[in-house]
Amino acid sequence: MKSITREMIHLYQLKKWGCDFLGYTFKSPEVLSFHHLIIPAREGGKEVINNGAILNGKTSHPYLHLIENKDEEIFYRITSEMIDENFKGKIDIENLRHIRDLLLYFEKEHEEDTTKKGKKLIKWEYKNERIKL
Repeated sequence: MKSITREMIHLYQLKKWGCDFLGYTFKSPEVLSFHHLIIPAREGGKEVINNGAILNGKTSHPYLHLIENKDEEIFYRITSEMIDENFKGKIDIENLRHIRDLLLYFEKEHEEDTTKKGKKLIKWEYKNERIKL
């Protein structure tokens, strides 16, 4: 695990919350990963606290990138909520509620979408491994 990830897990008290910046649960902090918020890695974004969010590398992180590819507006609105959490220096229940509503909207709009191999685009764990709000 990268030191920035470890530092942000501690700073944002993610173990206490039991969830990441999107409200996704995790069993072990080892699954958590750094997500570039403002300046993406592909554009030279640095791995620093004010440019990052911590996400579950098995659920929320790949799901957020799926959303980015399917619906940029929803992606940017979710990102805005995470930037707000980052700015506040804490996970915030109101931000998590807004994020949940955005995820539910995305899921309603794309519930029938499938991959090229015919599998559901939105995996079960993307919809069910979030904290209850």
